[in-house]
Amino acid sequence: MTTQPVTRAAASIPPSEMPAAAPKISIVIPLYNEEESIPHLCEALDAAIANYGQPAEVIIVDDGSRDNSFKLLKEYAARDPRFTIIRFRRNFGQTAAFAAGFTQARGEVVITMDADLQNDPMDIPLLMAKVDEGYDIVSGWRKDRQDRWIDRKLPSMMANRLISNVTDVKLHDYGCSLKAYRTEVLRHVHLYGELHRFIPALASQVGATVTEVPVNHRSRQYGRSKYGISRTVRVMLDLINVWFLGTYSTRPIHVFGTLGLASMGVGVLFGMYLTFVKLILGESIGNRPLLLLAVLLVVIGVQLVTMGLLGEMITRTYYESQNKPIYVVREIVNDFADGADAG
Repeated sequence: MTTQPVTRAAASIPPSEMPAAAPKISIVIPLYNEEESIPHLCEALDAAIANYGQPAEVIIVDDGSRDNSFKLLKEYAARDPRFTIIRFRRNFGQTAAFAAGFTQARGEVVITMDADLQNDPMDIPLLMAKVDEGYDIVSGWRKDRQDRWIDRKLPSMMANRLISNVTDVKLHDYGCSLKAYRTEVLRHVHLYGELHRFIPALASQVGATVTEVPVNHRSRQYGRSKYGISRTVRVMLDLINVWFLGTYSTRPIHVFGTLGLASMGVGVLFGMYLTFVKLILGESIGNRPLLLLAVLLVVIGVQLVTMGLLGEMITRTYYESQNKPIYVVREIVNDFADGADAG
């Protein structure tokens, strides 16, 4: 996805008034048609930053809003240089908005949250306390969630349990946008499609440590939710994608080959049984559905193994063409690889 040039609303502010030091935290917020929430959001962020007591920046990504959201944000950013506004040309979705915010962020830790005020910015110190303990990712847990049960809470509970079991990253609330990430971890996470809700699982695949803390959750006061139960199908498909990328991205032949050999094995067993029926028992097998099933299973097995081999070729092209490593190093102690004298 091509990122459009970003226009800084605060560009007219004299350099002497711009924040000099890199911020401790970068607060990244995707936003779409939230003009009613913006004044209250900016006020809450200002209070939360003052309460936290460390240098901070706020990056709000306007995901193609069609109301007055950008106008209000631009006016606020002109008064406060800590606010950076990124405006998309059209609605690209939350994942793209988070990715743009992560690229822009300068802080040691990135805090994400929604713009609808259901997340409480005053919970930032709770997340940072866990980060200071050494965790790479801290996820908010809306323990007392203020949403409808049938179309919001129940599907979320089911999805969280499924995602936790599949990815082996146990979280009560994957859907909570209030999270803290060490910036160094986000460098190894590449977002596509709608994978933003799976960032903890994706980061865990490269060795990030993940935990969660209960956070405050408030009912929506302004506007309406942009997401509903219809996204369940997309979540399921994304989960399959995350599972495959995390487990078999560097060895696709293992998953396709295993399925293919299993299919061929069952097909061959059916074929041997039919051969026994034909040659030993002397019965006709030409009109038996089992014969067609046996042939179909063998053909499918061959196709799956072939897909695995093609996947292996694509994987090698992907990694070797970019000189992309298949591992991530946390740190090196006494690194003499640059030719320094070890003696």
